[in-house]
Amino acid sequence: MAQIERLGFFFLRFGLVIAIGWIAAMKVTEYEAKGIEPLIAHSPLLSWGYSIWTVHHFTEIIGAVEMTIAILIALRRWFPKASAVGSVGAICMFLTTLSFIITTPGWEPSLGGFPALSGDVGEFLIKDFTLLGASIWTLADSLSAATSLPTFLRDRV
Repeated sequence: MAQIERLGFFFLRFGLVIAIGWIAAMKVTEYEAKGIEPLIAHSPLLSWGYSIWTVHHFTEIIGAVEMTIAILIALRRWFPKASAVGSVGAICMFLTTLSFIITTPGWEPSLGGFPALSGDVGEFLIKDFTLLGASIWTLADSLSAATSLPTFLRDRV
């Protein structure tokens, strides 16, 4: 049972790292920049970025932040406090992306609107509830690891 649990925790953490990292790596493509443009443009949290940078540049900045988050989460074994910071970043990221469900027009009108999700927005984002849960778990796990370090190491990490 303990082996299954360790395996599950490994895939939960590194599945999250791979998902965030892969999505981040895609942010350098024009395809991804154009794909998320309507989501960003309708977001009260992120739309300001387009007034400063081009769509492509702002998408690259978002990708760099996401890649940093993925790397930090992956560092849990060596730097649990840094991993906790990455997990907090992921929580903020997924709360932001989940807000797109509300801020971006996209409820499926042919099915009567809310709560029917459209393929363009809703179905694309609904997975973020699970990824948010994984981020919360990695935060708890990283904080637990950080507080279990010997005192002389806890202050340095």
